Amino acid sequence: MRYFLDAEFNGFGGLLISLALVPQEPDYAPFYEALPCAAPEPWVATHVLPVLHTKPISRPAMIAKLGAYLRDDPAPVVVADWPEDIAHLAQLMVTGPGYRLASPRLIFELLDLPLFDSETLSEVPHNACYDARALRTYVLAEQR
Repeated sequence: MRYFLDAEFNGFGGLLISLALVPQEPDYAPFYEALPCAAPEPWVATHVLPVLHTKPISRPAMIAKLGAYLRDDPAPVVVADWPEDIAHLAQLMVTGPGYRLASPRLIFELLDLPLFDSETLSEVPHNACYDARALRTYVLAEQR
């Protein structure tokens, strides 16, 4: 199945704050979790943290939930519009030195979408889950 990815992080090149995978099929639940952000950049404190709409959990807990979420999909395809989102997801898959989340196959699609603007199209801008839903809506409409 295809999953549409969005992540929020603490400024350019900053640590992950939240990550969402929204399945192509609307009947399936999305994955959405957040991590604590001890020293948010001012912009993040104003625009991202107030709209998290979920309680932050530990990184190991987030990794475990991600593994459980993707476990039953033999060939997930993750669609993103920003490379840093993919990088944060890939880093979550590293569970320790020489260890990673099990996945028989995982494909990343990085789309160049110059007309996609999550701030305009998202119901709750800067919330990774809503932004990923907006990405799904946009991409599926473009593919019709």
